[in-house]
Amino acid sequence: MRKVIVYPGEDGYWVVECPTLPGCISQGKTKEEAIANIKEAIALYIEVLDERGESVPEDRLEVVTV
Repeated sequence: MRKVIVYPGEDGYWVVECPTLPGCISQGKTKEEAIANIKEAIALYIEVLDERGESVPEDRLEVVTV
């Protein structure tokens, strides 16, 4: 499980980012589609790290509203 940020993009699509995995960003026409897409992107990102023998960053994100 990873924390993600979901927000509406300028093109009408929903954008989802996983801040603890740099560059891991996806989108979808709906929030649900965007979340499904980021789940797949996260799994593939971690798979590539494993294949390369690299460590997977911890999900140390803290969400604070200011």
